[in-house]
Amino acid sequence: MRELIYGRNAVYECLRAKRREVFKLIVAEGAQEKGALAASLQLAASSGKRIPLQRVPRAQLDRVSEGHQGVVAEVSGYPYAALDDILSRLTRQPLFLVLDCVQDPQNLGTLLRTAEAVGVEGVVIAKDRAAEITPAVVNVSSGATEHLQIAQVTNIARALQTLKESDVWVIGLDASRAPGAQDYTTADLRGPLAIVVGSEGQGIRRLVRETCDVLVKLPMRGAVSSLNAAVAGSVVLYETLRQRAASA
Repeated sequence: MRELIYGRNAVYECLRAKRREVFKLIVAEGAQEKGALAASLQLAASSGKRIPLQRVPRAQLDRVSEGHQGVVAEVSGYPYAALDDILSRLTRQPLFLVLDCVQDPQNLGTLLRTAEAVGVEGVVIAKDRAAEITPAVVNVSSGATEHLQIAQVTNIARALQTLKESDVWVIGLDASRAPGAQDYTTADLRGPLAIVVGSEGQGIRRLVRETCDVLVKLPMRGAVSSLNAAVAGSVVLYETLRQRAASA
């Protein structure tokens, strides 16, 4: 399967990661060849396999996406990882992000960009009723998807059990702020950890919630009752990074 990755950072990170086969680089005529685009052209020219370069009218790229920024790459499909393979390469203090049916590509891309920034070792997403790693998600993530190990599974609760068997502590972000959920800043986020973020409307499903070792919540002081899933997940991921840095 082939797809079209678009956007300067997304294309550059795809080339830099070298995890997909790149069949062609398509650049808009008159595009300013600087920054990430210049770096992409250099990577394409210096790669072991000669990557064809095609220059086309900008209107032709507009049919792919208005956010192409003058460059599109024709590449192979996203290389999902197997959860067992991710687990076989665990570090002493692994960090996982588990997404329970996040459906909005914008939220998914934003969460993956944060995950890569804080050093998440593996991401688990659902195969059904959830967003996949599409070109739009790659673009929103600014190419972070290309450096992450992402497993797509049929059963999130079962995947969490597998993580727990590898001594990974499972923390669920409970948007409903149910009784028993503790403030995210008081939870110990320093050890082997999986952070679970639920879907935009439903949150974490019951079976997934019951599989979590601890539920955490974000304090809400305003009139709005909840945060966007990507924002809430990013807050907890960065609190995890803060705690780990403080204890290093």
